[in-house]
Amino acid sequence: MTPGSNLPLNTARVTVDVAAPVRLDVSGLLLTADGKVRSDADFIFYNQPSGPGVTYRSGGGSAPDSITVDTAAVPPGIERIVVTASPDAAGQTFQGVEPTATVRDAVGGAVIATFTPPQLGNETALVVVEVYQRGGAWKVRAVGQGYADGLAGIATDFGVSVEDEPAPVAAPAPVAPPAPPAPPAPPTQHAPSPWLGGPTTPAAPPVPQAAPSAPPVAAPGAGKINLDKGRVNLQKNQTVSLVKGGRPLLSQVKMGLGWEPAFRGRDIDLDASVIAYGPQRNHLDSCYFGKLSILNGSIKHSGDNLTGEGSGDDEVIVVDLGRLPADATGLVFTVNSFSGQKFSEVAKAYCRLIDAASGEELVRFDLTGAEPQTGVMMAKLIKQFSGEWEMTAIGDFVKSRTVRGMVKPGSQAL
Repeated sequence: MTPGSNLPLNTARVTVDVAAPVRLDVSGLLLTADGKVRSDADFIFYNQPSGPGVTYRSGGGSAPDSITVDTAAVPPGIERIVVTASPDAAGQTFQGVEPTATVRDAVGGAVIATFTPPQLGNETALVVVEVYQRGGAWKVRAVGQGYADGLAGIATDFGVSVEDEPAPVAAPAPVAPPAPPAPPAPPTQHAPSPWLGGPTTPAAPPVPQAAPSAPPVAAPGAGKINLDKGRVNLQKNQTVSLVKGGRPLLSQVKMGLGWEPAFRGRDIDLDASVIAYGPQRNHLDSCYFGKLSILNGSIKHSGDNLTGEGSGDDEVIVVDLGRLPADATGLVFTVNSFSGQKFSEVAKAYCRLIDAASGEELVRFDLTGAEPQTGVMMAKLIKQFSGEWEMTAIGDFVKSRTVRGMVKPGSQAL
């Protein structure tokens, strides 16, 4: 299997062995639709080797550890079981270590699939594969997502309590984001966004509209425009307010992202994601092919496209702005090359904002440049003091094959 690929399971019980040249700690987590465990009892590992429909078996150092999933016994509401691995030796990374997952029929032992995650480096833990349910059928998907903060990072990401870490030293003032009172903003700049630590009232009057007669396409760095003149074609760093006729536009939008291979006949496997942030640029959650619904269903992902072939949007993310939690004030939309192909091998990458009710395209941003990197931040949505949302084209490239590696750059881009 290759990263992101999946296969149907024609047996109810499967075993996933994870082998490597070094001893590994293997575990399984039962996840609900929101990508979280229901409780710590859904974390299956050497100290808690069994749970509903999932069991752990130690290889004792001479054989690989394994996780067995009995899909018929998995409780209702559990949609995914992720199988993770980390080197047993403290601080050891996967640099030079190639773990291989072998998926077998748990009854007869027949091999269903094997997967070796490519290009591992300083990761100290790994989501190797996942057994998941889609449309009433069970499948297995190769993942290979690495974590630099060990098994604790995986556990925390999926909602498991990690209690063996020391409590952080209280330091309320220093840890607040640096937001000293700014001098009055120039009249051509935006008032500070509330979730960036700015004042609760605008420091400057609203930004005047740039040249009333100008078309809805402005040069980079130009002032904010709105949707009064219809669809807007954004350029890099340009911002559009999602209002029309002075009224907030709508509550539900779709972000469609598309691309094509730059070289005819060669598939390109990219993954669109959205990262949600709070008022202090704090990471709330990420929605991607492995986690199709976050924030109580207010953000949903259409699923993975493995080739980029065909016209139209390759992946779509639906955002119900009206149902977002109050602390979700910033969204960064990203695209990553999970298989390691560079954006110099991609053509016609774009994102477009769509009215979810009417299907009307509201805003479009075409990525005109390309760099030999594996990630790109396409656009961001930021909630303003007034309650309206603004969309800004970003178009900045990042070295990251997964959405996890985009969290910090996304925060810095807000």
